[in-house]
Formats: sequence, C-alpha cells, structure tokens
Amino acid sequence: MDNFDLDTPIIELASAYGSSNWTVRNAVEGVQIFGGIGSGKSSGSGRFLALKYLSNGFGGLVLTVKPDEKIVWQEYCRLAGREADLLIIEPNGEHCFNFLQYESTHSKDSLTENIVEVLKTVIQAGNEKDSGKSDDPFWETALDMLIFNVIDLCRLAYGTLSIQTMYDIVQTIPKNKENLQTETSDGEVKAFQKAFEKARSMVTKKIDTWVASFTPEQEQTILKDNFRFESELLDAIPEARLLKFLDQFFFDSFINLSEKTRSIIDFTFSGFLFRLLREPVYSLFCRYDSTLTPEDCLDGKIILINLPVKYYHKVGRDCQILFKYIWQRAMEKRSIDTNSRPLFLWSDEAQNFLHAHDADYQATARSSRIATVYISQNLPNYYASMGGQKAEFKVKSFLGTLGTKIFHANADITTNGYSSELIGDAFFEDASSSVTVSKDFSQTKGKSLKLERLIRPEDFVRLKTGGHLNGYRVEGYIHKQGDPISHLGQNFTKITFNQNFSI
Repeated sequence: MDNFDLDTPIIELASAYGSSNWTVRNAVEGVQIFGGIGSGKSSGSGRFLALKYLSNGFGGLVLTVKPDEKIVWQEYCRLAGREADLLIIEPNGEHCFNFLQYESTHSKDSLTENIVEVLKTVIQAGNEKDSGKSDDPFWETALDMLIFNVIDLCRLAYGTLSIQTMYDIVQTIPKNKENLQTETSDGEVKAFQKAFEKARSMVTKKIDTWVASFTPEQEQTILKDNFRFESELLDAIPEARLLKFLDQFFFDSFINLSEKTRSIIDFTFSGFLFRLLREPVYSLFCRYDSTLTPEDCLDGKIILINLPVKYYHKVGRDCQILFKYIWQRAMEKRSIDTNSRPLFLWSDEAQNFLHAHDADYQATARSSRIATVYISQNLPNYYASMGGQKAEFKVKSFLGTLGTKIFHANADITTNGYSSELIGDAFFEDASSSVTVSKDFSQTKGKSLKLERLIRPEDFVRLKTGGHLNGYRVEGYIHKQGDPISHLGQNFTKITFNQNFSI
C-alpha cells in the first residue's frame, strides 16, 4: 500500500461554479508563484503550501536568499511538529556536506564526469550572462576540458581529489613551453609538475610490472615493434592511456592557447575553486566528513542551507546551486517502489538559483515525486538570470514545466501580461443599440460575441496584499493544468490566503 497518496487534498479550490481539490499529485507537477514586493506571496501562498507540505510528511530542500528564512522555516517546522526533521547547513553549525566525498562514494564508475558536470553547472550558473558569450560552445568546451583533465591528473597522481590540490595545479600550469621550470622561487616543485611526476612514476611502475610478465616470445615480438608495443600498452594499462591524453591536452593544446583566451579559462575555473577554499564554505562543503546527505530527505528530513545570498552574495549562491544540483540528481535516482515519500524543492527569490539543467530536471520531477516551489517577483527576474541568446524562450520553456501558477498583486507589465494570456480568453456577449431620428423614428438592438481576456492585466494590480488593512488576507489567481477547476471548464480561480494560517 502506498503510504503517501497522490490524491490527498492540499487546497480546496472553491468557485462560484463548484469546487475541486488541488492535491499532492498537482504539487509534484511543480508550482511557480509570482508577486510584486509586499504582495504577500511568501507570507500568503508560500506559507500555506510550506505548512501543508510539512504536515503531509514531505521531506525537502530549502534554499535561502534572505537572512530571516532560517527563522521562518524553524517556525514552520514547529507548527507542523517537524522540528526534529530540520537539518541546517550553516557556519558554526553541526552539519556539513563534503561534495567530493559524496560523489566519490556514489559515482565511482563515472566520478570524473559527475564532478565535472557539478562544477560546470555551478560555474555557468554563476557567470554573468551577456549577449552571446555564454552560449558560445568554444568557452563551454574549453572549460569542460580543463576541468576534466585537472580532475584526472589529480586522481591519477594522488588517487583522490581535493579542492586545494586542484586549485594548486591550475595555478601552476606553465604559461608557455618556454616557461616549464619545475620549481618555485623558494625551491619547491610546482604543484602541476609534482602531480605529473607522480602520475608518470605510478604509470611507469605499472608498465614495468606489465613488461616483466612477458613470455620470451612476447619479448621478441612486442618489445621490438614500437607501434605494437604502444598499442598493446595502452590497451593493457588504462592509466597509461589517460596519461597520454593528459600530456597531449596540457603540453600540446592548453599551453599553446593565446594568452587572453587562456587567462579567461584559467580564471573562470580557479576563481570558482578559490571561493570554495575560503571560510566558511571550505569547512561546510570541502574539509570535513559529511554529517548529512541528500538521501536524508527520503526519510523525511528537511535540509536548509543557511547561506543567504543577501549576506554571502556570490559564494552563498554558488554553494546552494552546487548542493541543489547534487540533490536533484540524487532524488531522481531513487526508486518510487521502495520509497514513495513526496519531496519538495523550495526556493524563494528563485531566480538566484536557476541553472542550465533545471528545465530538464523539472520535466521528470513529477515521476520522482518532487514538488518544486519557485517564488519570484516577476518574469524579467528570470530573463536577467538566464540571460544569453533566446532568454525569453528559455524562461518560458522552463515555466511550462511547472504545472501550477499562482499570481499575486503585481505592478510588472510583462508578468501581468503573461498571467492574463495564460489564463486565456472567452467569448462575452456584446449588446449594441442605435436610435435614428429623422423623418421617421427607428431603433435597432443587436447582440454579438466578443473575444476578451478573462482576467485583464490591470486586474492583478488591484489584488489584496495582506496586512492589517486587509485583515491579513492575500488574494491571488491560481491556474493549474489538467482537470478544470469548475464545470465551466475553467482552469483558474481567484483564491484568498490567510497570513495567520496554522496547522
């Protein structure tokens, strides 16, 4: 028996034409909440959904932008009786997450590829978008290759990974072939050269062991044929093949890049690693053993990352995107047959945490029972965040994967136009009459059907925004895909949320 029924009601959607339920099934199709400053989006519909998800046993991940979000979620968990389930990653706290350790444990067969994807996703999400550079495949490919080869060199030389070692290697890659000195000014061997020497030494020992196993016949046939020797060597010792690729990349390709191109790629990667080496991020995500993992959410835990962007800025944003992406991949791998608990991914001011894989992830989140809740003021926030070419299409493609939209009071023309267009048009009866007075008196009356927006864009400006003057009531329009809300076939209705709502 499924302990978590997808048809469990969360919201009763009442209208003048009847009522229907918004259920857990609708929740895992994703929710986008829009509302201007002071519209009550967080304290109205946001608070309501958070308490409902918690009271229904959801596990989840909470990302933070504002410094008070930790306190808010502590109160939510207290009201829902879930205080013991809240795990907080924060400076000087009791929890940390070593992402390299986690990936090494959970993706041994594809460790390099997975770590590259994690780092690249965070770097790309953190880069400021401009008119085209972010979409240029050269920069993406060049960065991919540098990350791949630095990780492989680190693993080949030391058998393990660390942010400090990768940073040191990147910082000491020779600038050109004339600058291949192996020592620093104080006589120490540079990190890049040291790693290559260790890698070559390890591979050489493997080659010696392999050659020592030759029969006299093999010695006569293989050792005297250089082409055959290399071919069979690369097949027999994968590490030798990898070392050859590393040698070709660094000494034949990367070192020969122009200074400007090379510096952009170098600083993009090393700048990101440098931020991970600074406290408190280093201790929270790189230094110590993990005290929690994304899989804890499957047991009903709520992980909150208390590195609010308003306080920690770019590094706080990068670390939360890093954890978010790892969490998303982990949750998509789980088996619904063995664990059917619904999960939520919660992000207020969500434009801060978007990354390149969000649309693909959200397209399959329903089957993984992940209830995404993204809250943002307006569409332009998303356009500015995604940036690059075709930003509008990227944003609308992403929003199309979120099955429910809630629109609160808003003064943004673009968002209100989108909201009105999404809710749609209907035919209204348009009565007309005319009177003619001349030699004879005549009067005519007629009716016609006119196609008009069901909710005009300007109607969103007038919605109640809560607070004392409005009796702590927040108004909004909810639009959901799928079954209509009323017998008239409409998929939207006006709804009121109580800012003092409690379980």
